[in-house]
Amino acid sequence: MDVTDIAKKLGLSESKPVIRKAAELRRLCDIQFDCSVIGIGEICKAVICLEIAATRLDVMFDRQSAIKLSGMSEKAYNRSFNAMQNGLGVKNKLDIRELAIRFGCVRLIPFVQRGLSQYKDQFLKSLPATRRASADFTRPVFTAVAFYLCAKKHKLKVDKIKLIELCGTSECEFSSVSTSMRDLCYDVFGISREKKDPREVKGNRDLLDALPEKRRFEDGGYLSDDAKELPGKNKKRKRESTKELDR
Repeated sequence: MDVTDIAKKLGLSESKPVIRKAAELRRLCDIQFDCSVIGIGEICKAVICLEIAATRLDVMFDRQSAIKLSGMSEKAYNRSFNAMQNGLGVKNKLDIRELAIRFGCVRLIPFVQRGLSQYKDQFLKSLPATRRASADFTRPVFTAVAFYLCAKKHKLKVDKIKLIELCGTSECEFSSVSTSMRDLCYDVFGISREKKDPREVKGNRDLLDALPEKRRFEDGGYLSDDAKELPGKNKKRKRESTKELDR
């Protein structure tokens, strides 16, 4: 199937620059490596070339429709996308400011910048000296994960799936980088979860406490110190009532 025909199915028939760029990428792909060796068919190859072209030209792309058209699962498509992108030497670029504007979280910009800087320093310190020079932090997955973790820490909603799509990575890699960032820079990316005191948890117990005489043993109504005093209090009241009658 021709790139133009696939573009029509994905609603890109009017985007001539995207079609031309995708056709160019497809020819380059045929020259540089054999996609069939890594399990990528011709239709999937054309779909991925269209996505790469659309992303580079800032044109909206329906990834879910693309995955369906490719005939692959989402995970398989992501793997194929990354393999082709690496094979072609093409990398998505993610800018923190653009992400912040896109997701409406502009106030996160300084936190993400500080977090990324701290993570790079800590990560390099954890590597042997011989490997530090080859460390590559230019991949968009690092920016995407830092942005996501900062948003989560500040209780702002960000579409994780959309971020994964934008940086062209897999859920597995996204998760691995998330774990690494939280471990090395917990003060910036970690989320402390407070453990609740069982006595502070409110639920049906409130209703039971309102009417202690209605509580049953299985409800926990007679396990508190106050509850144990109830029988004694009742006897005292009976004695007081008897005295009043005697008078």
